[in-house]
Amino acid sequence: MECEFPTVNSNNEEIKKIFDNTKTIAIIGLSPNESKASNMVGKYLKESGFKIVPVYPKEEEILGEKVYRSLEEIPFKVDLVDIFRKPDVIGHVVDAAIKRGDVNTIWTQLGLVNNEAAQKAEKSGMKVVQNKCTKIEHRAIFG
Repeated sequence: MECEFPTVNSNNEEIKKIFDNTKTIAIIGLSPNESKASNMVGKYLKESGFKIVPVYPKEEEILGEKVYRSLEEIPFKVDLVDIFRKPDVIGHVVDAAIKRGDVNTIWTQLGLVNNEAAQKAEKSGMKVVQNKCTKIEHRAIFG
């Protein structure tokens, strides 16, 4: 697979607004393994006051939160979808977020870019952040 450069992305000012307006974050691919980046990021976001919602194919609970198998299963509003899955899965996640109709932001972690999916999300009214870590960006803005 060829790596993409993000052609759709939010700037630092927009990222601060995204965090300011986010309460609930669905983390796609939140691993129960404490040594994995997704787990460390999820723990940081939870400790920073966000409601995190693990989306993972196994487990019943991760970081003390109920695990959902898919974005579609979450029965309450999700503000931001934080993706820790390969670029070819991002399009499916964006489609699910569009179908939900309540997601404000699609965020793909470091190394993850899918410009086609990002354009689709943006056209549906969502903010998009690609190839950035929520933990790193939040810490840089809020200390």
